[in-house]
Amino acid sequence: MPLNTPIRQWQGQRVWLVGASSGIGEALARQLDSLGARQVLSARSADKLTQLSQSLQQATALPLDITDRNAVEQAATEAIRILGGLDLVVLMAGTYSEMSVQAFNLGQVQQQVDVNLGGTLSVLAQVLKPLMQQHKGHLSIVSSVAGYRGLPNSLAYGPTKAALINLAEALYLELKPLGVGVSLINPGFVDTPLTRKNTFPMPFLITAEQAAREIVAGWGKGQFEIHFPKAFTRGLHLLRILPYSLYFKAIGRATRPAAPAQE
Repeated sequence: MPLNTPIRQWQGQRVWLVGASSGIGEALARQLDSLGARQVLSARSADKLTQLSQSLQQATALPLDITDRNAVEQAATEAIRILGGLDLVVLMAGTYSEMSVQAFNLGQVQQQVDVNLGGTLSVLAQVLKPLMQQHKGHLSIVSSVAGYRGLPNSLAYGPTKAALINLAEALYLELKPLGVGVSLINPGFVDTPLTRKNTFPMPFLITAEQAAREIVAGWGKGQFEIHFPKAFTRGLHLLRILPYSLYFKAIGRATRPAAPAQE
């Protein structure tokens, strides 16, 4: 049974996509445009955003730094004015960098908290009331499988994504009775400008275009959690239920550096 009302008719759907200038966001904007959605696209990179919107049929660029609360308030007002309301708000703006205990940097931690969590909350503060007042619409939050449980080299990114998972679950419980759908998007490894900085192997890596198709398919099925690629994420779902003694052992083995080759 679907946990949300399936979204299958995209013609004329009013979408505010936050985090649209590259990677999964750009691919998703192109996918929704091909399906007939009307979009307001937001991201920090004004140049990329303008180029993207000009290449689409029904898209308006609305540059935005989601860490600027005043700018978020103004952007939300403008997005609602342009679209005449909101049918779908997608919150996928984020930043990422590896961080180990040896390289712990409070400034970088705070930056990821401000963007990934604080920025999402700032947008929520502006769109929750309009969505609740109209008793319809859908809110979609992009987290990551990195938020399932603690992982090495993820001392900043992982905690922000874990918070977003918890946030989406809490929002679903409160918004569902009011007629507003909530979905949680947890990608595995996707080939984007952010993940190309990784210094470790990325199993089951997929393209941003494949990720966008998975997201649209998940909305069409009314799913709460949309996770992909399944060959990778299903295994991580199993790891979530392991007791700590087994989880720490499994992750320790999986992430232990390979021994140097012997001559």
